Formats: sequence, structure tokens, C-alpha cells
Amino acid sequence: MPTNFTVVPVEDAEGGSNGAGAAGDAKPVSLDKIFREDANEDNSQGDDVQGESSPFINNSENDEEPYYEGKNMALFEEEMDSNPMVSSLLNKLANYTNLTQGVREHEEEAENEDGVRRVTVTVPQMGTFIGVYLPCMQNILGVILFLRLTWIVGTAGILGSFAIVSMCCICTLLTAISMSAIATNGVVPAGGAYYMISRSLGPEFGGAVGLCFYLGTTFAGSMYILGTIEILLTYIIPTATVFKEGEDAATRNNMRVYGTGCLVLMALVVFVGVKYVNKLALVFLACVVLSIMATYAGVIKTIIEPPEFHVCLLGNRSLKNEKFETCAKMELVKNKTMTTELWPLFCDSQLPNATCDEYFILNNLTEIRAIPGLLSGVIKDNLWSTYGPAGMLIEKKSQPSAPAQEAVDTYNKHYVINDISTYFTLLVGIYFPSVTGIMAGSNRSGDLRNAQKSIPIGTIMAILTTSFIYLSCVVLFGACIEGVVLRDKLGFSVKKNPVIGVLAWPSPWVIVIGSFFSCCGAGLQSLTGAPRLLQAIARDGLIPFLQVFGHGKANGEPTWALLLTVGICEIGVLIASLDAVAPILSIFFLMCYLFVNLACAVQTLLRTPNWRPRFKFYHWTLSFLGMSLCLSLMFVSSWYYALVVMVIAGCIYKYIEYRGAEKEWGDGIRGLSLNAARYALIRLEEVPLHTKNWRPQVLVLCKLDSDLAVKHPRLLTFTTQLKAGKGLTIVCSVLEGTYMTRGNEAKTGEQNMKAAMAAEKTKGFSHVVVSSNLRDGFSLLIQSAGLGGMKHNAVLMAWPAGWKQALGSSARRNFIETVRETTSAQQALLVAKNIDHFPSNTDRLEGNIDVWWIVHDGGLLMLLPFLISQHKVWRNCKMRIFTVAQMDDNSIQMKKDLQMFLYHLRLDAEVEVVEMHDSDISAFTYEKTLRMEQRSQMLKQMQLSRTEREREIQSISDVSRSSIRRKKSPPTFNVLCIPEEEAQLIHDRNTASHSTANDKAAGTTPDRVHMTWTKDKLINERNRQRENMAVKDLFNMKPEWENLSQSNVRRMHTAVKLNEVVVKNSQSSELVLLNMPGPPKSKKGDENYMEFLEVLMEGLDRVLLVRGGGREVITIYS
Repeated sequence: MPTNFTVVPVEDAEGGSNGAGAAGDAKPVSLDKIFREDANEDNSQGDDVQGESSPFINNSENDEEPYYEGKNMALFEEEMDSNPMVSSLLNKLANYTNLTQGVREHEEEAENEDGVRRVTVTVPQMGTFIGVYLPCMQNILGVILFLRLTWIVGTAGILGSFAIVSMCCICTLLTAISMSAIATNGVVPAGGAYYMISRSLGPEFGGAVGLCFYLGTTFAGSMYILGTIEILLTYIIPTATVFKEGEDAATRNNMRVYGTGCLVLMALVVFVGVKYVNKLALVFLACVVLSIMATYAGVIKTIIEPPEFHVCLLGNRSLKNEKFETCAKMELVKNKTMTTELWPLFCDSQLPNATCDEYFILNNLTEIRAIPGLLSGVIKDNLWSTYGPAGMLIEKKSQPSAPAQEAVDTYNKHYVINDISTYFTLLVGIYFPSVTGIMAGSNRSGDLRNAQKSIPIGTIMAILTTSFIYLSCVVLFGACIEGVVLRDKLGFSVKKNPVIGVLAWPSPWVIVIGSFFSCCGAGLQSLTGAPRLLQAIARDGLIPFLQVFGHGKANGEPTWALLLTVGICEIGVLIASLDAVAPILSIFFLMCYLFVNLACAVQTLLRTPNWRPRFKFYHWTLSFLGMSLCLSLMFVSSWYYALVVMVIAGCIYKYIEYRGAEKEWGDGIRGLSLNAARYALIRLEEVPLHTKNWRPQVLVLCKLDSDLAVKHPRLLTFTTQLKAGKGLTIVCSVLEGTYMTRGNEAKTGEQNMKAAMAAEKTKGFSHVVVSSNLRDGFSLLIQSAGLGGMKHNAVLMAWPAGWKQALGSSARRNFIETVRETTSAQQALLVAKNIDHFPSNTDRLEGNIDVWWIVHDGGLLMLLPFLISQHKVWRNCKMRIFTVAQMDDNSIQMKKDLQMFLYHLRLDAEVEVVEMHDSDISAFTYEKTLRMEQRSQMLKQMQLSRTEREREIQSISDVSRSSIRRKKSPPTFNVLCIPEEEAQLIHDRNTASHSTANDKAAGTTPDRVHMTWTKDKLINERNRQRENMAVKDLFNMKPEWENLSQSNVRRMHTAVKLNEVVVKNSQSSELVLLNMPGPPKSKKGDENYMEFLEVLMEGLDRVLLVRGGGREVITIYS
């Protein structure tokens, strides 16, 4: 009887004085809970940290398993470990917190009183304005606005500049829409564009674009440092120069020296701790905002009173006025006419009669306002572009000028000139970095209170605000500032002040100081964010040689990544030109934005089930438009830089694909591959395959040994040599049993099969099925392997070498049934004899591949040696084709026809026609046939005797069951009792044996004569049945020669004679291909079929029996 008991938890004596009471009041605890708690304690040490594939967002290892008191969930209690209750899942979701891994300083570890370190966790509370809008504004507005925008407006004109700014802003706006869709499609950890691209497009694209984004951020640091040094040496401390000898070279060398020092200083600040950078971020942002406000205030002031800044023109040429105050040749001093400070700049002395430059003598000096004002109408002069080569003088076209001979270089240096050649595409590359920085909000997603709401709103609002600022500045600069001043890049014509500073109110120093600190802050942020991006890529394990950069200080600071970043940043600093560095980082950022748009478009078009972004204002057409615009801007900015970056990204992609770690992130490229495969499969099935496109799509039937390893690896090697990676290859095997009991073994065998395929370089698919017997399993594979148009058309298997020694006739029967099924399915069959003797992939054979073309069954015999000879193992082998001529055939004409046929097939092969004359059947053939039939008779008698023994066991089983049912009745004699379980086992075995037997003798069961058996009767019955076996005359199994089956004799004669011819001509060949005769239509001759094939292949080493699929596979037509 079952015993019901209850386990009551009892506290230890040390647990307190309330132990007894607690024990008495305790409610019953289920044994399942206690045992599972013990199991959890045992397994707690080996649990892995939950990755992103976990179904729980915040999965804690120490979560206590819930206890279910009632019986409502009893049906599911065994699955609670893997499938938690919905209430538990919702509780974990509600308590989710995501700490930033980005720019924020790592949390400080505190020790409690027990000495255990705890990490202080703060719930993110940043909203849209502070968390997204302001960081994006700070990153977008920067050095280009203050140092280059006025020059771009003056060079490209208002219309050209408006087009440049509009294109770049539309590009970033479309990218922000795509980014918002990706960022709101679930929780995005702090990782910015790299995380979004890698998880959407896969590790290869993610790693390639992630490194491009890293390089872009690093070169952005170089650009900001160069901007900082340019402001420092041009406007703040122009005398603090190291090199003074050459104008252009000295400027670049000074930039290199001071830029390197500034880079080292910034790197030290970042190394000490990024918390200082974050604390100063608000100060840097305030500088940017104050500078922009000062600019707008200056524009308003020009309506009331234009600034007192003037430009001195000599003729129509703009002069650098930092070395003189008066824009005149002569001035009146104490009633005396004296030459001004300008005179010696163009003359050889201060005296009025000195020799002067011809242009200086012929043209007058004119002083005009640098800032005419908003209402002056200067906007009409600044509408159109003024491009020119390097060294071109900046001139006011509407001003009169007298021509003169070319001036000496010593005089030309006092004019304002173009330092570089200017054209539209260059200006696009220089301007684009001013609109980057839209990822700042997504990079800080871990700090946001509601990231899925804040990121789209904050980012798009920041882009719209900055776009308005840039577009309004383009119009206002062109409407307020004189054209020659706009084209003066560094402000030499306005006392070496920044042009935007001349416009600003109350002083140019507001712009100088504001832009200086803005560039410093942006450079620090680039040096802070780039190492963390590299660290994230390294920790993902995508690129093996970058893994060292995943390590850092104890608090997680990426020290090694910072060192590499500083080294790459120094390359940009050594370029020493802001205008040369800006297009480089433009290409890197455009590449990144292109793939953000591609990721959104791919996910949208594929309609992935997981693609459910909360941001609804997106469409795949917008993403494709943004992607096209990014690609266009890449080649517009600099086509050669674009090609270089694409080559770099392509090399990284292939490297990750070849050597990188395998990651499965549920990316869209995998979904794209699935859609493409589905489309291709459907198209393949719509149209029947043409003969010209036929190639063997092979189903390889493998055997697994007791260790579940591939028994004949050379079968896979031969498949590789036959296929060379082309077409479909399915490698499969069958395990006997049920999937419930051998499912894990099937998976292990499949893994071993994949490993063997990798070792033998076989490209294809592997599958292991479990079936009640091998015959049914292989039949199922032959019928159902493949999918749609990608189904196999040929079956490759090894010759069952041990079929004679195999217990029973299962090996023979399985082989023959496989031959019949492939023929019925119109599939080709390839059977390799001595497969273990076939060459490996490292061998190089020289010899002959002989084809014995006996019957034509589709031309597969011709095609196979050609395919094999394409592989380097067989490349040096010559192809020979033998055919057999009968007495009535003209062998000479057959050879000519065959040579012509091969010529039309474009096959290079030697042709031989072998004549087989009719001859009497030899005694050897009769003897061979006699032994074959004797063996067949012996096998039948053995099968019959085994069947009779099974019938005897069946009788005992029936008797034992009757005895067990009547065990309560008193026995009258000694009864032999067999337990019911054992009897059932015997019955099951007997039933299984009956299901596999083909002989009619095994089809019936003897009547049950005895209800109960005594021991004596049982022994007598056994002896009687054994005597019946012994009575049969064994000599009856040896018929005389005249009693042999004439059909068997003829078949054996053909096999013997053909074997003699083949051995004579091809015994030394590297491979022999033979037509495989089909099995007999009636199953009566199955036992002799294998003997015929054995005789046919006797004396040959490597043989490939080929049986066509019933269709033409080779054609003479093009």
C-alpha cells in the first residue's frame, strides 16, 4: 500500500528559542521543493552569467524559486525551472534597471561592515532634454560652425552653402529616423551605432562598421584638437610659435608640436577619470550656447549699428591689415605728407620716391565695412559661388582695378589668398563633420528614464534645432558680411579676428573663448568614447587580435584601448590640417550612417517577428533614401577616401567571417538569407531542371560506429573531390531505436558528422535520424531529404563489404532495397568499393580513370570522371573509356563513333573497344554458380530453423501466460512457470523477428496444443523438433550441374567474363567506373544478386558502381 507522509521543517537548536514553536506551526513543505532547492545549491557554482539571449532582462542568480501552495498550477510544476510563471516574469520586467556602459564613470565600489564589496546602483532618472537633446546639441554644434562655416558660405555662395547644409541635415535626419526605429525596438544597451548595427546586420557587418565608427570617432578627436590649436595659435597667442622660418611649413609644424602636446594632456585627463570630463560637459555646452547667442545678437545689432570693422582693398584685392592701421598710401602728419605703414610693404623704402610694386602704384586704396549689415543688400553679391585654385587672390569683383604685371612673391604675401583649391565636393567633405554627433542620445540609453521615448524625440528635435541654426547662419552670414571677408578663412583682413567673431556682439573674444572650450570639450569626449567603443568590439570577441583591448584597469577603464586611440589620433594630428582631416572622418561617419539605414530597411522589408519598434514614423523608403544619400555623399566628399574605407570595411568583414568568433544575434542578414533561399527554392521548383544544368546533388549514406563517429571518413573525402563545394551535399545516417531514447545520441552523431565534414572539407548539410530499423530510416531519407528544388538526385554509399559475414541477411537486404528505391525514385546511385582505399585530399594521383560503358543510362558514367578530374587529387589522371562489342558489332566503326561522340561532348579521353566473343560456359562458372546456390539454400535452411525455434518460444510464451492467469487453481502436476515480463519480452522479440522476415515459413504461428506443460513434455517436444531438423538430408542442398538455374548460370557467366576483361585492362588503374546492373525484378533472386556484383568487381581495388537515374545528364549542345 502506498504510504502518505508529510515533511515538516524543524529548526536547529542554535536557531533560537522559538524552534519548537516554529516546528509546530509550520505548514507542510513539498518534497519536490526541498529536492529542487538542494539541486539549486549544488548548481549555483556552475551557472553562467546570463547573456543577451536570456529570456529574462534582469536575471539574478540568487532569485529564490517560488513556492506554489495550491494545486492550480500542479500541471506545470515540473516545468517551472525552464518556464517560469507569468507573474514572476512580469515582476522581473518591472524591476529592470540598465546601467550605462558608456561615457559615465564606473560605479564606485563600497565595502560594508562585513568587508563584502557592493556596487551602488542608481536608477536612471535622465529625461529627454538633459539625456538626449543637450548631448546631441553639444556634439553637433562645434568647430566647423565657428571656424569654417563663414568661409564655406563665401566660397560656395548662399545657394551652394544652403544646398550643402540641406543635404547633410536631411541625411542625418533620415538616419535619425532609422536609428529611432532600431533604438525603440526593445532595450538597447549602451553601445550606440555599433550595438544597433551588429545586432541588426550580424557580427560581420557589425564588426566592420563598428571599427569604421571607431576610426571616425578617433579622427574626430584629431579634428577637434587641430581646431583647438588653430584657435590658440591664430587668435589667442599668435606669438607662441616654435617654427618661424617658412610660412606654410612653419604653421604646419607648429600645429604638429602643439597638437601632440594637447593630445597627451587630454589623454592624461581621460586616463585619470572621465568623471572630470562629464563634470565639465555642461561648461563646454554653455560656451557653445553663449557663442551662438552672441552671433544672433550681433546680427540684430547690424540692423541698428554695424560693427566698426573695415577691410582695406588695394584695387579690388583684399589686404591683410594686421600690420597697419591706416588704409592709405600717404597721410598728413603735422602739416607734412608722410608715407603710411602700408607704404614699405609694397615699396623698397619708406621714402616717397622709392621703387614700388606696379599694381600698388596704379591702384588706389579703398576702405569698406567688413559687416555692412542685414539691410545693406550685400546678400545679392554673396548668392553665387567663387571657387578657385590654391594661391588665388581674394578680390571684390565689383570694385574697379587697373591691371598690372605679376607681382613679386614678397609683395603677394600681403594679400589675402586661397590656401587650398576650392570646389563643391571638397566643401561637402569639410562641412559634414558639423552634423555628426546624432548618436549621443543612443549612447547614453542606459542613463535615460524612458529611452524608447526620449531617444527619438530628443535626437530628432536636436537635429531640427541644429539644422535651423546652420541654415539660418548660412543666410544671415551671406546677408550681413562682405564677400571678401567671408572668403577670408582665418580673418586676416579684419585684424586677424575670426570672421564670425567680427559679427558677434559684444566682442570677438566671446567667439574665440567659446569656440576654444567647445573644441577642447569635444576632443575630450571623442577620446573618452572611442576607447569604450573599441573595448565593446574587443569584448564581443569578433576580431581575435583585438581581444587585448578588451582589458583595462580594475574599475573597467579601457587603458589599452585608450593607448591605441591616442596612437591613431596622433596620425590625424600629424596631418596638421583641419581641412584635410575633416573629409576622412566624414567618410567613416557616412559609412556608419549608411549601415544604420540599411539595418532599418532590411528589418522592415523582412517583417521579422521581433521587429516591433515603438517609434512608428518610419518607412523603408525613407531608410533607402537615407542610405542612398549617405552613399552619394561618400563619393561626393572624396571618392578615393570612400573606396579606401570600403576596402578596409570589406577586409574586416571577410576577416571576421574567416577567423572571427561565431555569434548568433538574430540579425537581419540571416533573415535576408532565409528569404532569398525561400525565393530561390520556389523558383527552382517552378521550372524543371535542364540537362545542361544537371550536376550530382548527392545524398551520402554514412554509417556510425559504436562511438557515434563516421565509420568511413573517406566517403566524405570522395564527396569533396566529386563536388568541389558545388551543388547540394547531404550527409546522413540512421540510428536504430526510438527518438525518445536515442535523441541525444542522434545529436552527438550529427555533431561528429559535422566535425568529420569539416576535417574532410565537405561543404553541405548533415542529419541523423532515428528509426525502428535501418531499412525504414534510409528509405525515409531517400524519399524526403532536401527541400523543394534543392533535392538530391544521386545517392552515394559504400559497398557493404561484410555482407557475407553479417548475421542473417539484413545487410544484403538493406542494400538491395536501397538500389530498388533509388531506381524507383529516378535517382542515380553510386556505390564505392574499398572506400577506405580511396585517396585523401592531400594525395596527388597519376594514372588512369577507367570507365567501362556497358549500357547507356543517361551519360552519368561520362560526366563523373570529368567532375572528379577537376579536383587537384585526380587532375593528373587520364580518362579512358572502354566499351564492349559483341560478335555482330563492327568494333572499328564503334570506336570511331565513340570518339566523335566524345568530341562533341568536349571530353578528352582515350577510347578502347573490347570484343567479347561468345564462348562456352566454363566449368569454373558452373562451380561458382553451384557454390552460390548451395550458400543460398543453406541460408534458407538457417532462416527456417531460426524461425522454428522462435515458434517454439512463442508456444512457451502462450503457455506461461495461461499458467499465470490460472495460478490460483491447484496444480495436478509439476508446472514449468515463466514470469509474465520475460514471456512478454520473448513475445516482443518474436514479433519483431516476424516483421523482418520475408520467407513464408515465418508467417504463421503454431496452434497452442498444450495449456500447461510438464518439464518432461517440454524436453520431449524440444528433442522432437530438433530431430526434424537433423532428418533433413544436407546433400539435397547440392543440386547437380544439370539441375542449376540456367538464368543464374548465364548471369554468372557474364559476370566472370566481364570481370576477366576489366581486370586484364584496368587492374592497375587508379579508379574503375562500372555500370551497375539492377537487382532482379522478383525478390526470389535477391540472394544471388550480391554474388554477381562481387564476382564482377573481384580483383579490383577502387571501384565505383554507377547506376543512372533514368534521365539524360550530359548533352552535346551548348
